[in-house]
Amino acid sequence: MIICKFHDYCLILQPMKKVRPKKNLGQHFLIDLNVAKAIADTVDACPDLPVLEVGPGMGVLTQFLMGKPRELKVVEIDRESVAYLHQNFPTLVNKVVEGDFLRMDLEQLFDGKQFVLTGNYPYDISSQIFFKMLENKHLIPCCTGMIQREVAQRIASPPGNKAYGILSILIQAWYDVEYLFTVDEHVFNPPPKVKSAVIRMTRNSVEHLGCNEALFQRVVKTVFNQRRKMLRVSLRQLFPTGATASFFESDIMTRRPEQLSIQEFVDLTNRVEEEMG
Repeated sequence: MIICKFHDYCLILQPMKKVRPKKNLGQHFLIDLNVAKAIADTVDACPDLPVLEVGPGMGVLTQFLMGKPRELKVVEIDRESVAYLHQNFPTLVNKVVEGDFLRMDLEQLFDGKQFVLTGNYPYDISSQIFFKMLENKHLIPCCTGMIQREVAQRIASPPGNKAYGILSILIQAWYDVEYLFTVDEHVFNPPPKVKSAVIRMTRNSVEHLGCNEALFQRVVKTVFNQRRKMLRVSLRQLFPTGATASFFESDIMTRRPEQLSIQEFVDLTNRVEEEMG
């Protein structure tokens, strides 16, 4: 028997077999309560908004989020985890959304209201989660959580760094990024082969980049797919029928993509669009 105390009442729960981590879902369950509480507290920087947790598993992070004075929903794709949450967190019964976060219409989760996104994100889909965040940036003014350290470093990296790349630019264009702390492997079951990190991304004041945003993404992805080459080489694939010689003669074309700031990518996108006619 397990007795869980929440505020002024107790829940008496029958023990349920722990959920088995599934490799195909990239599950590494957090088992350190101090780390879980520290992650949960990252949402406090974004007060007065509902919270959506992705991939709660057995609820180690969830239990600390439940203690905060705001609405909470959790999204879980694993049926075994859903059953575990229903039995061990009965007050969450109507707040557990079973399904694939990447396929969800986020407008429906809180009736079109903004919310904070958080979680111990599966490593293999963390980048996809953040791309979905970008697609729904009008709904997500704040995103926190734990991911692979290498990905966190990439997201937070400034220009001129080897980690600086596609995720750095596309996220930093719209969000201020904070690398909060590193998490060791031993606090997970099973332990991953790499370290993790907790980050927070807070929506900045940018409403429009000042360029064709779809083309901006295309330019960024194109040049970073050949990140060791100068721009005058990597950009040529955007012009299958060729471009004017003068376009490739400017000084910026001798630089490599990791050397450009976000504003320089905006300016470059406008030049590419002008050249495309």
